[in-house]
Amino acid sequence: MLRSVNKAIRDYQMIADGDRIAVAVSGGKDSLTLLRLLHARLAIVPQRYELIAVHVTSDAATCGGPVDHAPLLAYLDAQGIAYALTELEPPNGTARRAKQGPCFHCAWRRRKAIFQAADRLRCNLVAFGHHADDLAETTLLNLFFQGRIETMEPKRAFFGGKLTVIRPLAYIPEKSIIRFANVAGFPPPPPPCAGLDRSRREVMRAILMQAQAVYPKARINVIRASLRPREMVDRAIQKQDTTEEELS
Repeated sequence: MLRSVNKAIRDYQMIADGDRIAVAVSGGKDSLTLLRLLHARLAIVPQRYELIAVHVTSDAATCGGPVDHAPLLAYLDAQGIAYALTELEPPNGTARRAKQGPCFHCAWRRRKAIFQAADRLRCNLVAFGHHADDLAETTLLNLFFQGRIETMEPKRAFFGGKLTVIRPLAYIPEKSIIRFANVAGFPPPPPPCAGLDRSRREVMRAILMQAQAVYPKARINVIRASLRPREMVDRAIQKQDTTEEELS
């Protein structure tokens, strides 16, 4: 898994010396695996960077009630990892788009809280625990319901480059994370959101499982198809810039 993380970091130049990384930690297997791997990586790479686990406290008004954070915080203390808690702003106003449900608005507010916490903590990177299956499912969701081939980018700058989002687990399938979480000694995960609607994503997951039963590389091919157009444009621009420099 570390090899896959290192490859993603190299391919997308995610982390450099002196970076200060806010790792979004929900307490679930994906975010804790990401945190554990980034922490372990410090022992084997020349890069020096700082990690801060950022945990958004539950919104009792929309997420089914309060959550006991003590097990997660005890785990972070035992691992010697700095952490910060941040709260959601209360929901207000109405959805800007039709059919935009409370789960979308909650996820938007959680991301906003993480970005604001990263800014307060003077972090230049925000790391999310999205893995290869998340990227593949997002690609199919955008294709089927938005009519475009696009996924979550492994690296993307926001706010004029002030903050950059990275996804170091982009090359790791969920099944590997599940196996790791079963033996890693993670604290119990938080209860699932009572209002979470994953129906569309579950359909995409079922489609991918059926495709992989026929062709094992189906998932990675979906991801490659969604990333390749953007990469090809970037490479073309870089090649053009190089050619212009040579001509001048």
